[in-house]
This record gives sequence, structure tokens and C-alpha cells, in this order.
Amino acid sequence: MRRIFFFFAIALIGLAILVSLGVWQVQRLAWKEALLADIDARISGAPGPLPTSPDPVEDRYRPVEISGEMLADELHVLVSRKRVGAGYRIIAPFRTGDRTILIDRGFVPTADKDVSRAIGLMTVSGNLHWPDEVDGFTPEPDIAGNIWFARDVQTMADALEAEPVLVILRSQTDPAITPLPVDTAGIPNDHLHYAVTWFGLALVWLAMTIFFLRRNRARTRS
Repeated sequence: MRRIFFFFAIALIGLAILVSLGVWQVQRLAWKEALLADIDARISGAPGPLPTSPDPVEDRYRPVEISGEMLADELHVLVSRKRVGAGYRIIAPFRTGDRTILIDRGFVPTADKDVSRAIGLMTVSGNLHWPDEVDGFTPEPDIAGNIWFARDVQTMADALEAEPVLVILRSQTDPAITPLPVDTAGIPNDHLHYAVTWFGLALVWLAMTIFFLRRNRARTRS
């Protein structure tokens, strides 16, 4: 009898832990959905002027519209697009007033890496962003071949003698460049999957507990 009581107590504790983890993930799902909705609203807002000293946290995704001169230098960040294939993001310096910042003009196929692109005076709109794409596995850029493997804002700014401020364009600056605007598609939201997993484990735990208790009861009767 004591053995059954001990097993039943462990079963209840395990079930409570699994259910609580599932509930926690449901709460996290609600939090993440609200956060993504807020980011979507910020991204699609009316563009304003470029802040004097943009903050990577407070001004992330801020929509801006700026006028100035697109300069000729550019960096090529290797990327891949679904149903399109490999290509490059074009990162160029943009002079506005007495400042030079970075512009992510968008995507070109690999064959268009070194073709001439429209430069000069223009007005562009986009969103401020500081992508977190660099980790311990990111290769160093191929400076000689002008091939980068991540948008490292500070390093790219140093290479182009610009401020570490990146605007990812919504507007098109050249017919051959496809803008890749900021969106929330790349922000992971796996909390529903985790919640289903924890609740599923709770059901399996409960089923195993019931099975054990029934088998033990049958043995006792026999």
C-alpha cells in the first residue's frame, strides 16, 4: 500500500509539473503574439526623420524617410531567397546632410553582383535595424572578393566610413534591386509547439499512470 501511495504522489507531482510547463508556454505565446503585433505596428508606421543619435534598442524598427546622396561604394552580403536562390544584399553608404549612414538597398542575384547601380540624389524610406546575425560560426568577410556573410553593422560601418546606423529600405532605388523590407517573419515564435509538446507529455504521463495502477490492481486481485 505504501508503494502505491508513493507512486501515486510521484505521478501527481510529475503531471502537475508538465501541465504547469504547458500553461507557462501558453502564457509565453500570448506575450510573444502581443510583442509581434507591436513590432508589426511599429514597422508599418508613418516614416519620420532620422534621429540624431539612434538607439539600437529604443529605435529598432523605427520607420524613417531621408533625403541625400547614395554613394557608389557598396558591400555584398551573401543570402538566399526562397524560390529565387542565392544572391546578395547590397549595403551602401548614404550621405544625408553632414552624416553618412548605411543603407540596405535590397537583393540582387549572384550574376548581378558587380553591375552598375543607380546612385546620386534620392529620397528613400525604410526602417532602422541592427540585425543580430553574427555568432561564433560566422566566417570572416572576404574583403578581396567583397563577400560578407552577415550584416555586422559596426564592422560594415567601419569599412564604409559611416555611422553604425542601418536603414533597411522599403522603397526601390534601382530597377534591378528588390527591396527586402523588415518584417517579423524571422522572429521565432515556437511557444505553441512547446505548449502542445508539454500537454502531450502530460497526457502520456497520465495514461502511463492509469495503466500502471490498473495493472497493479489486477495483480492484487489475482
